[in-house]
Amino acid sequence: MLLTVPFWTSGLAKLADFGGTTAEMAHFGLNPPAVFAIATILVQLGGSALVIQGRHAWLGAGALGLFTALTIPLVHNFWAQEGERGMLAMFFALEHIGMIGGLMLAAILCHRRAS
Repeated sequence: MLLTVPFWTSGLAKLADFGGTTAEMAHFGLNPPAVFAIATILVQLGGSALVIQGRHAWLGAGALGLFTALTIPLVHNFWAQEGERGMLAMFFALEHIGMIGGLMLAAILCHRRAS
């Protein structure tokens, strides 16, 4: 459950401020922004639920991992930024890579447990 905290808290916050979420999607050039906002919320909450419940956890972990990987070129593209902003984006990207590793491990362990 702890591994999913960043995802379900973000999903709930995005759901609570859907207008802000839509504006965020538009800011990053994702069109139509409302569709991307809904997809983001569904992946974050649905993927978290699958991991937490343990049934089809591999699917939830995979969805969250793919989602996290996609945020690097779309949002945390440190190679295209300069100065402190670029450095901060690089730190987020590296953190995301670590999270992807944790999600991969969770998927493997859940699959082993189910077998």
